[in-house]
Amino acid sequence: MSDQLTVAPARQARTSGAPARQKTAIIAAATAGSTIALIALAALGTLLHQVWLIPPLAASAALIFGAPALPLAQPRSVIGGQVLSALTGFAVLPVAGHSAWAAALAGGLALGVMALARTPHSPAAATAVIVVTQQPAPVPFLPALTAASVVLVVVGALVGRSGMTPRYPVYWW
Repeated sequence: MSDQLTVAPARQARTSGAPARQKTAIIAAATAGSTIALIALAALGTLLHQVWLIPPLAASAALIFGAPALPLAQPRSVIGGQVLSALTGFAVLPVAGHSAWAAALAGGLALGVMALARTPHSPAAATAVIVVTQQPAPVPFLPALTAASVVLVVVGALVGRSGMTPRYPVYWW
């Protein structure tokens, strides 16, 4: 054994594995775009006397404006994933009813349907759950959901082409 004192190595500074924070201007523009898009959905719903702003669409906006390059945020996935997941929920309803079990089944099946159609969009699985638990009438729910998804994509494209944020969309279809 050595009589020398062992010195503990200096603690290395811990750094996060998270991506670096974006520039404040990009965050501000994305936040403004998301807020405008969601307020537009609330306004359209009020004007048309039906719900256009459902929780999964707020999550969709978070992807479009916060992570515009992800495949989950592209128009094909946002619009297609939302519509296919709602249709999945409507298909589950007559077979399994509107229990929590049926909602879980619809959410899980929506994932498979979106994967088969190459329209992955995680917030849309929640749309299938909402359809089963809330049992909205297919009309006007499906047209409103489709139009609301299009509004999010259009506002996302306008913000993404403003030069203030990363370009959106990366691809349309």
